[in-house]
Amino acid sequence: MMVVTTREEAANRAEMFSGERREHAAFADIVVSIPPASARKPGEVQWPRRLPGNPATDFVALQADFLNEKQALQRFQRVLKKTPQRSVLVFVHGYNNRFEDAVFRFAQIVNDSGAKVAPVLFTWPSRGSLLAYGYDRESANFSRDSLENLLTVLARDKSVGEISILAHSMGNWVALEALRQMAIRNNGRLAPKITNVMLAAPDVDIDVFRTQISQIRASGKPGGKPANFVLFTSRDDRALAVSRRVWGSSVRLGAINPAIEPFKSEFNRKNVTVVDMAGVRTTDRLNHGTFAESPEVVQLIGARVAGGQTLTDSRAGFGDHIIQITSGAATSVGTAAGLVLAAPVAVLDAKTRENYGGQLQGLGQSLSGTVEGVQ
Repeated sequence: MMVVTTREEAANRAEMFSGERREHAAFADIVVSIPPASARKPGEVQWPRRLPGNPATDFVALQADFLNEKQALQRFQRVLKKTPQRSVLVFVHGYNNRFEDAVFRFAQIVNDSGAKVAPVLFTWPSRGSLLAYGYDRESANFSRDSLENLLTVLARDKSVGEISILAHSMGNWVALEALRQMAIRNNGRLAPKITNVMLAAPDVDIDVFRTQISQIRASGKPGGKPANFVLFTSRDDRALAVSRRVWGSSVRLGAINPAIEPFKSEFNRKNVTVVDMAGVRTTDRLNHGTFAESPEVVQLIGARVAGGQTLTDSRAGFGDHIIQITSGAATSVGTAAGLVLAAPVAVLDAKTRENYGGQLQGLGQSLSGTVEGVQ
């Protein structure tokens, strides 16, 4: 896959990119080996239990090269020439994703969807920590110009046939803002080659989405139909339920019930196709990564791309214990809860305990009666 990122290079070159920000986009080319179908279930990412990983049983990066912009374009062109319809799929990951999370999840999506595309990962500076929700949100804002620039470059490339965009969770904010800016700069039109925009479990306020889509929907090929918008939503998405309480706002776009008003009529008018994932069960206990982990849903994505039409990954780390703050915690815990309430969910893993030590220990007793465990 081709990688375009606003992440800073990691101090350890083997990690490639960190969660810190850089002013100008960087580029990389990564080859990921995926275990054979007999050794895995569709929708799952088999993380190596130890390094180096075993390609027979694990997702393994076989090759990872830092590139400059010219080198990146040259390698991209070579891949595109071998791609039917010269189709490109751009993936924008969500909150709480380390660089390697985004790489392996996108590799899984492309493989399991069966989509014949040139894959491009746009990865923005998420710190990969459940305590860094605020930082990640600002990083999403920081990265929208770079995503718009990437989409513009792809659209102007004569060898590109069509572009599909798949965004997950907070990545939808980056994608929608980039598309909104593109439409405003181009008299209400997106680049004509953008044919599909797939919004998976978007962590976006429904009212804000209405303003974004109003700028975007005037776009499309001159004399033709606008880009296809597909919304993957689930009323039982627990991560978005917590996000709603943190923001104190109306329902999040990814958690609407598309069968009731005003949403049913509204999305019909806007020609937004809605895939209701409520009730679909995967290994994701938060029901937030269903779009990638459900074999049926991920194959729908492939079919949509082929027809020309997490996440945040719920794995927070090995042995993590995730806790969800109840709405009453803010008042009962007081200002001390700010440490945890900076994110919609908090994780008490070894790294967090090391970083925050006594602060979390002192907070523990106060939280004991106001948290709901999610095992």
